[in-house]
Amino acid sequence: MQKEITTRGPLLDERGRLRERGYAKSMLLDYNPENIRLTPSRLLNRLRLKEWDYYGTTTRDYFFSVTVSHVGYIGLVFAYFLDFRDNSQTDSTIVLPLGVGCRLPHRSDRGDVHFQRGRVRIDFLREPARRIIKVEWPRFHRSMPLRAELEIDQPTEMDSIVMATPIGERCFYYNHKVNCMPTSGWIVLGDRRLELQPDMALTSLDWGRGVWPYRTFWNWASASGFLPDGRTIGLNLGAGFGDLSAATENCFYVDGRMTKLGGLDFVYDPRDFFAPWRFVANDGKLNLRFTPFLERTNNLNLGILRTEAHQMFGRYDGEVVTDAAETIAINKQIGWAEEHHAKW
Repeated sequence: MQKEITTRGPLLDERGRLRERGYAKSMLLDYNPENIRLTPSRLLNRLRLKEWDYYGTTTRDYFFSVTVSHVGYIGLVFAYFLDFRDNSQTDSTIVLPLGVGCRLPHRSDRGDVHFQRGRVRIDFLREPARRIIKVEWPRFHRSMPLRAELEIDQPTEMDSIVMATPIGERCFYYNHKVNCMPTSGWIVLGDRRLELQPDMALTSLDWGRGVWPYRTFWNWASASGFLPDGRTIGLNLGAGFGDLSAATENCFYVDGRMTKLGGLDFVYDPRDFFAPWRFVANDGKLNLRFTPFLERTNNLNLGILRTEAHQMFGRYDGEVVTDAAETIAINKQIGWAEEHHAKW
């Protein structure tokens, strides 16, 4: 069963529970964390919230990502650059007690993010039909500076997936994921300047808000690329958390049009993340093999808060079948698949 949400309304009822569960193709439910009633204390309720805006830009040769997050006890602001030609990685993270300075909007379709600490400044700006990312990080990695300015197109008619997922009796996850947004602009890393054009760079967004159990596990797979005929192809798959009986986040996009998928297993070897992964949809609309070539690990141990993530970058091969019964071959599309454990 895949229940589609089609009407507007608040996300949480007066008890802090999801009013409606399922998926939508745009943001219809209003995130209202003031209704959370986990404890009588608004401060303690705030500490249970996990919120983030994660952007990732993919080209044939590299991947650039920047995130502002507030996970209750701390804020995490980070960026990383991966060069697929030599598998090099450049990254930096700022940890902020109690998330000071990390204020995130209640909607993904409007509202800006402005973060500044010292000379580091990150802006996520939302305008009609586009997003803008600006980064100034003078001492990013081993004193190497990072600067970037990206203009990301998000036409109003473009499909995306919004999930309202219950986790246990009192927790929830409200998530908006967008694939294949054409991107122009530039990135300066050290003495290297990269120019981006919409026919070679696509950005994805992971916008997440919710209350999670202390121990958490998830899988996520994503890709944004181009087919040989110039159309865009996007992929979003997820598993491992919450009650997905109303809907999964599994779907793919061809030129901005979603084909919704039901159940799907992540088949991989957690002892060897470089071994090929397999994804086969229960309805027969997706059959993919993922071959990793680069691992980005994210291990954080701050006592009460710990994370262990293995984000594998690689190439997808196989085929998908659209709702219009078009079979599309997928050949060496770059994307990622990950395993994530957290205590938070």
